[in-house]
Amino acid sequence: MAFRRRAKSHSLFSQEFLIHNHADIGFFLVICVLIALMFEVTAKTAFLFILPQYNVSVPTADGETVLYHYGLKDLVTILFYIFIAIILHAVVQEYALDKINRRLHLSKIKHSKFNESGQLVAFHLASMVWCLYVVVTEGYLSNPKSLWENYPHVHLPFQVKFFYLCQLAYWLHALPELYFQKVRKEEIPRQLQYISLYLVHISGAYLLNLTRLGLILLLLQYMAECLFHMARLFYFTDENNEKLFNAWAVVFVISRLFTLTLSVLVIGFGLDRMENQAFDPEKGNFNTLLFRMCVLLLVCFSQAWMMWRFIHFQLRRWREYWNEQSARNRVAAAAAAAAPTVHSKQQSKTVKRESGYHENGVVKAENGTSPRTKKLKSP
Repeated sequence: MAFRRRAKSHSLFSQEFLIHNHADIGFFLVICVLIALMFEVTAKTAFLFILPQYNVSVPTADGETVLYHYGLKDLVTILFYIFIAIILHAVVQEYALDKINRRLHLSKIKHSKFNESGQLVAFHLASMVWCLYVVVTEGYLSNPKSLWENYPHVHLPFQVKFFYLCQLAYWLHALPELYFQKVRKEEIPRQLQYISLYLVHISGAYLLNLTRLGLILLLLQYMAECLFHMARLFYFTDENNEKLFNAWAVVFVISRLFTLTLSVLVIGFGLDRMENQAFDPEKGNFNTLLFRMCVLLLVCFSQAWMMWRFIHFQLRRWREYWNEQSARNRVAAAAAAAAPTVHSKQQSKTVKRESGYHENGVVKAENGTSPRTKKLKSP
């Protein structure tokens, strides 16, 4: 199964071979794990890669429910889904983005940003729908008190744990993709910033047992980011289409306000009222004053940094808009000033024309005779 068309073959295990065939290598490893499920000897090991581990049976009113908690074996599962993310990344790039790029004929800079936004739109849209489904089915929206009640939330439903594992796998896969996609050096620091922020916040919510709050905050974040990258895609296809940027600006500000409000409500007030306020890592309890202050500071710092970048982005857009408008006004004024001059020159040319009319290149008088004086013959 080839994801990329290769014009020439590269030497085995070279950098170019790895870059052009990394999706095929990942697909081969995934197939090996799936084949291992068919044999009893290797089936248990294969399940470590595919399914979430650390399941426990918890008695409920309707019987028993299987829940999960985190552990070191989750790293094996995350590794497997990193290869899945690499394969899906290559599929989207090969069968969607590359075909669109051939029609648009973008420059190298716009080509790189178009690929980045295309990949993130696909991921944010899928994650947003999945996250909304989990939040609604688990009842976190209908019962906001469940975000902090019964903390620590050590035991997770299957879909919650699987969602977090897939999120960590995707953002970890984005790091080697910087090398595989040959991202320009100028773009690497910016992409590393938001990749690191996602990894810190998602892993922090997962390890500190704040998964319920993390789901709501991720839903808000993905809504704003999905709209932003959709706006960039439409802008690259038509530079006059900037309406989605205005809609994104409104959604971005609202999502930042909701994020700060919800974080303060859950961490600052909800967890503060809980009776069990003791530092107990074995039981997954981190509900102390220092813990709450550190988490709130981290959230507030990240939101302030994002708002600063948002304001900087808007100011740059407005500056470019006014520069473009002033340039158009100068061109229009220059054209308007040049028009009377051209008109006066045309009038002066008509005035300077000789009286009479032309016939076969010779000026004739009105009576048909030549205006030139005839020479008399010498006697």
